[in-house]
Amino acid sequence: MKMKINKLYKTATVLLIGTVMLGTISCSMEDHNLPVGASIKPKGPKPAFAPEIHEEMWAVIEKLLSYGDPPIYTLTPQRARMNHTVKDAVMDLLAENNITPPKPQVDTTGADIPVIGGSIHARIYTPKSGMGPFPVIVYYHGGGWVIANIDVYDPSAAALSEKVGAVVVSVGYRKGPEHKFPTAHNDAVSAYEWVLTNMSLLKGDSARIGVAGESAGGNLAANVSIKARDNGWAMPKHQLLVYPVANSDTTVASYKQYHDAKPLDVPTIKWFLQHYLNDLSEAKDPRISLVLADLKNLPSTTIIGAQIDPLQSEGMLLRDKLNEAGVEVSYELYEGTTHEFFGTAAIVPEAKQAQDKAAEDFKNAFK
Repeated sequence: MKMKINKLYKTATVLLIGTVMLGTISCSMEDHNLPVGASIKPKGPKPAFAPEIHEEMWAVIEKLLSYGDPPIYTLTPQRARMNHTVKDAVMDLLAENNITPPKPQVDTTGADIPVIGGSIHARIYTPKSGMGPFPVIVYYHGGGWVIANIDVYDPSAAALSEKVGAVVVSVGYRKGPEHKFPTAHNDAVSAYEWVLTNMSLLKGDSARIGVAGESAGGNLAANVSIKARDNGWAMPKHQLLVYPVANSDTTVASYKQYHDAKPLDVPTIKWFLQHYLNDLSEAKDPRISLVLADLKNLPSTTIIGAQIDPLQSEGMLLRDKLNEAGVEVSYELYEGTTHEFFGTAAIVPEAKQAQDKAAEDFKNAFK
């Protein structure tokens, strides 16, 4: 009897140890999937404009606000371009916490692309692994067609290149007010056309091309797909639209709920339009209000939305309009995040998840 009890005790002990070990391994794997800076926490309480914001996201926005920059809508475009960015906040938080993020496994080069009236610069990201030919993604940064550049959005472009295993061409299109509408839109199309004719230079596979963009850049990416369809060019296999500008209606629900959100609020959106458009009536042009455009026969589409963002409603409306047009759409809204979250994957878990989803959707489309 004693021997049986001892055996049962030993068996139970082994099972218990095994369960603990499996739990430890599971936690370790889960922790491994978190961003390197996920341990960074905010210093103060959550803001009135977004009590539902997640902690890691608030840590980034809190840091951005700590710089004390004047609101963009109170500045000239030239001065606004000197304000700190979400990328600055992420990099400074990592440095302050002695966290070194892993370097993306990509090489970068530059190219000048001829456009009407001059040239624009592009940064080309090529995966370190693999010999090619690679799929190619033409990427357009955000900034309301007025501020920001390819440096500010480097984390997003580099992540897409590494995670998809694709060459990413990040386009430095011209901006307003120096270059009014439709200059940025025309530059975006010229860059896509340049990529199509320079696939061998890029080590690219002409049968696997996509477009991507964030905010104003998401709008540009969709416009490129429309232009490619209308001109009979090689169509993108897939388009990634991250919280895209897609409508001119400022009375929708998210404009009201997140009127004062940061880093993008409604006064700043109106400021962007004032400086890029020749006249505010152009906001109803289907190149700006994508929901008014002919969306038939466009490539499969991934739309990524942020909860705490005035543009949330128009991203959902664009999803619905694309569905009505018979386009395959995958939409994901990331709770607790703000506009500009996509490039914060070194700290914000939802940004890492969004990048992984975007990469997986591209890889599936490129099969």
